[in-house]
Amino acid sequence: MNILIVHAHPEPLSFTTALKDQAVRVLEQQGHHVEVSDLYAMNFNPVASREDFTTLKNEEYLNYALEQRHASQQKLLSTDIQSEIEKVQKADLLILNFPMYWTSIPAILKGWIDRVFVSGIFYGGKRFYNHGGMVGKKAMLSFTLGGRDHMFGENAIHGSLENLLLPIQRGTLAYVGFEVLPPFIAYHVPYISLEARQQMLLDYAKHLQSLDQLDALVFPKLEQFDERLYPL
Repeated sequence: MNILIVHAHPEPLSFTTALKDQAVRVLEQQGHHVEVSDLYAMNFNPVASREDFTTLKNEEYLNYALEQRHASQQKLLSTDIQSEIEKVQKADLLILNFPMYWTSIPAILKGWIDRVFVSGIFYGGKRFYNHGGMVGKKAMLSFTLGGRDHMFGENAIHGSLENLLLPIQRGTLAYVGFEVLPPFIAYHVPYISLEARQQMLLDYAKHLQSLDQLDALVFPKLEQFDERLYPL
């Protein structure tokens, strides 16, 4: 299996980086081919702009999604975007590895998605969810956060973690067609002992070794809706 890990942490000695390194070790030991996009090390530009296209279809007004669609058809995307698209297209599994910031993903990772998940390739028209451009591929989140696990839940102080993850797991990964696997979550990382972190790395190894046994999260299918996308 070809696996792409998109890693978004500025500190090479961080525990988030340790998770990335653990994933590379475990997955390669299983015989998988692993590629890493280390966004900070790459100095990846997260800002969507006119410079993402070598030529614009409409020089007078920038409609980013329409320009993406045109550029993907005419091979007019900037080289950094095209390179990342090809990595995703080659991958059977995409792992997004990051620290949770403000109940969301870091800006550099959001920018990677904004620029790389190109209209016309990843989605477009009614090509979304189980008809999206990435159908047949899997995706998974691996992330760290400061809160304890009991702080997340239906009646917990921060609410349901599943709800917090909807924008990335449903509105992004599932939307473009990925089959989304349950995430690996490292809780309370800045405040725990070295021994607890080492146990988390072992737990992550088990998670990665059981990828084939994980049940994918359930999201909508277009067949559950009519032509106007009203529920049947």
